[in-house]
Amino acid sequence: MSTSLQPEPTAGTSAHARALVVVDVQVDFCEGGSLAVEGGAAVATAVTRHARERADDYAAVVATQDWHVDPGGHFSDHPDFVTSWPVHCVAGTPGAAAHPGLDLGLAQAVFRKGQYSDGYSGFEGEAEDGDRLEDWLRRKAVTDLDVVGIATDHCVRATALDAARAGFRVRVLLPLVAGTAPESSRAALEEMRAAGVEVVDDVPTAG
Repeated sequence: MSTSLQPEPTAGTSAHARALVVVDVQVDFCEGGSLAVEGGAAVATAVTRHARERADDYAAVVATQDWHVDPGGHFSDHPDFVTSWPVHCVAGTPGAAAHPGLDLGLAQAVFRKGQYSDGYSGFEGEAEDGDRLEDWLRRKAVTDLDVVGIATDHCVRATALDAARAGFRVRVLLPLVAGTAPESSRAALEEMRAAGVEVVDDVPTAG
């Protein structure tokens, strides 16, 4: 049976079932970066505070990173900001690093994506040892995910949708995300809701 059909975990077990997935909180996606999202730096700080204060709510914390080597048409000198973008998060460059406001040491694993593709979803990513995000979460017996990070209308959206398709119960925490534009962010949130993702206006506990 899909995990999406299992009963909600009780308060006593939920801390052993939920993971925090921090999506692409990187220098290039925050103010001053090559593809900056307004509010990105504030998200970095808020996610760090949340992960520390709510550590007991989570069985695991993981992060994803754009890590482009040669992503083809994803990069363009004349981007349309829909399917093509300015150069950003090139592997090994300062822009691809975690934003200083994010304590990446809180993550048990980091999954890098988009080396040779668009790489929107964290579920496309791999850890340094080649481990995939879904496989890593399954081994930790994770059934529920809180997805946070950048950007609401692109990589947060893709990661949350892939998580729901994989059978995880998914929440997107609105105080801990930032989007590129209000209209596209609203559309992304509606798409996520339609796919069974819970979009919450506050930062709930895992119960």
